[in-house]
Amino acid sequence: MIEELKRFSRNELMEMDALMRELSPTSGCSEKQLRSAMEDDGIHIFIIREDGIIVATATLCVNHTPEFTVGSVEAVVVKQSCRGKGYGKSLMLRLIDEARRLGCAKLHLTSNPQRVSANALYRSLGFQLYQTNFYTMPLQSSFKDC
Repeated sequence: MIEELKRFSRNELMEMDALMRELSPTSGCSEKQLRSAMEDDGIHIFIIREDGIIVATATLCVNHTPEFTVGSVEAVVVKQSCRGKGYGKSLMLRLIDEARRLGCAKLHLTSNPQRVSANALYRSLGFQLYQTNFYTMPLQSSFKDC
């Protein structure tokens, strides 16, 4: 049911773009960005299909530092019409297993507090709210291709 996206067609690119737009109206998925992500050995994009169409996705990014190997969860989204089927939980369990397999010491994620169901899912899987200052610095005028 869950597969790692290793290549994509024009239709799959459109499906991924639609999912990213459900995650945030200012997000999207360009061909250039998806190709760059798939060519990076530290990035693992997992998907779920229904009737051949991508309806859910989650990305694991693995980074090696001098201190440890850490994974971060990015872009977890389930198509609105497919929510409530356990796809988010299945994807998260797969990401957790993959992070362990790849030697990650810990796994990070951020989530909008308004995504109540997603935050409840993360807590149910053992993620703990970590009090920290989170900073971001936009380096390009659009996050779509950065």
